[in-house]
This record gives sequence, structure tokens and C-alpha cells, in this order.
Amino acid sequence: MSRKPPIIGITMGDPAGIGPEIILKALNYREIHEISKPVVIGSPRILREEMKTLYSSKVELTIREIESVKEAIFGYPTVNVIDPSPSLERIEKGKLQAIAGAAAVSYIVRASELAKKGEIDAIVTAPINKKAINLAGYNFSGHTELLAELFERERYAMVLACDNLFVTHVTTHIAFKDVPKRISVEEVLEKIKISHALAKALNLTSKPIAVAGLNPHAGEEGLFGDEEIRIIKPAIDLAKEMGINVSGPWPADALFPKAKRGEFNFIVVMYHDQGHIPFKTLYFDEGVNITVGLPVVRTSVDHGTAFDIAGKGIASERSMLESIRLAVRLAPFWKEINDYI
Repeated sequence: MSRKPPIIGITMGDPAGIGPEIILKALNYREIHEISKPVVIGSPRILREEMKTLYSSKVELTIREIESVKEAIFGYPTVNVIDPSPSLERIEKGKLQAIAGAAAVSYIVRASELAKKGEIDAIVTAPINKKAINLAGYNFSGHTELLAELFERERYAMVLACDNLFVTHVTTHIAFKDVPKRISVEEVLEKIKISHALAKALNLTSKPIAVAGLNPHAGEEGLFGDEEIRIIKPAIDLAKEMGINVSGPWPADALFPKAKRGEFNFIVVMYHDQGHIPFKTLYFDEGVNITVGLPVVRTSVDHGTAFDIAGKGIASERSMLESIRLAVRLAPFWKEINDYI
């Protein structure tokens, strides 16, 4: 039985960055309008200004301002836009600005409100600038933490995805010196369970979930640290008792080459750069960030605002395209994933 295309709320991100550009480029693909019903939460004026920059790229879309999702008319080349900050002043492209940070937060807040009302089936986010939102008075370390607060969720995880490789992080935006204090048997087990829930929904359970160690050589049996012995291995053993196909702890430098060869689809890493550096080396332009644990699908581009190239029309839309495609893929199974967690 065919499913109806989900309604995807796409937040514009920092208006001074490349968010408007990559959204327009992605929505210029007819395929996106066939597999989804996109609604942009952002500034129609800024999108129209961006269109002028993209004229040579043959981006020819019709920007249609709406007050609610009910007013949307779907289908290429129409782009429905809801503007929660209609009084937004002029933004200087490529510059760090508090007003741009405030606008970016307003787009995320409106998207979360629409999701809570059941008016959209997924949220796809363009990049925000963490310093800009902090200048605007919002003390969050990133999208993930802001969305978790908006949805009142304490249990959530960041997962990077591309080409059927999914990387779940036990810790994310914290200082490296705090990582050993923040990992625990419970936290590692929870991230294994989250990975398993995604694997089940996507029918990717045939290969084991691989769990990285924290220390070089996965601790070398306690020679370089004992977190693998005290925390990570006990979590893996508990997961196995639950019937989860999982292995490790693996030396982190061995994991990604094995995954690239197709031995693993899911990897659990202990901290931000342990996952981000190898993943972005492999998939910088295509990677997608998923927040698991929210009541609605949320995917995001896995790159920043790129102020250095904003307004030049040269940003790649590949990560935005993959974010929309993955949101469409996950939407039918999201309740199942969250119920398992």
C-alpha cells in the first residue's frame, strides 16, 4: 500500500548563512515535491532575494506566503513559506548577527509548534550559528538541545547518517575533559537501544551494531584506561541479553574502515569528534544529522552556516536533499522507533 507524502517543515536556519540557498536549490528538484509536501518556515523576502543570486543556476520557484499549513498548495514549482518573524530587519549575508540568531530560533520554535499540533510530519533544519543564537539570548549549544527543550525530552541522541551508515553519539556538545565523567553503563546501553530501534525500522538488523571504545586501542585491556572494562563492555553484555545484535568495544580507528567495507551499518561512539571527524571525512557534503528521541522526525544538514560563501550561490545542496529524503524514509516508522526507546 502506497503512503501519502509526508508534510515536511523545513526551517530556514540562520538567514545570514547558506540555509536559504540550499533550501531553494533542494526544492528545485521535482523529485522532492513528489516524495514530500514541503513547507518552509522562514523569510519569504530573504528567499526571494536569494532567488536573484541563483538566477544563473536556473532555480525558478514561486514563493508563496501562507499563514498556516492548511493554506498550502503543494507541487513544483510552488514553495509555501510560513514566516514567524515578519518584522525581520535587513540581514547582512555572511555576518554574525544577533538578529539573525533570533530569527533562526523563531523558525525552530514555529516548526515545533506545528509538529505538536500534528500539522507537519517531520522537521528538516538548515544550519544555525550557535554564537548567533547565544548573542540573541538563547543559551543552547545547538539545534539538538534546543529541540529537546521545546519538546520537553531528556532522553535523545544525535545520529549521523549516510549510505546506510548510522553513527550514534553517547555524548555530543560537551568539553572533551568531561566525556569520561558523562558516559555510564546506562547511557551506553540507551544509545545501543536507539541504534537498534533505527535498525529495526529500516530493516538493517542483519549486521551487528559496533560500539567504539573510549581510549586508544579500546583501552588495551586496561593499559590505557578502564572505561571499556567498567562501562562499555557491561553495557554491550546487557544489550546482548536483550537480544540485540551488538559487538565491541572496538578500537575507534578500526571501526570506520570496517564500516566503509560494509561490515557494519550502525556504530555507537563515545564523543562528538570520535564520530564526526571520520564521518565528515567520508561524507561531508552528503551527511545527515538525525535527532532520535523527539516525538517527530528531525533531520538536518551536517554542516554549518558557511558564512564565508553565503550569498555567492556556490553552496552544495546535497546534504539538504539527503535530509529531506531521509525524513521521508523515517516518517512512517517514527512512532515505532520512539515506542521501542
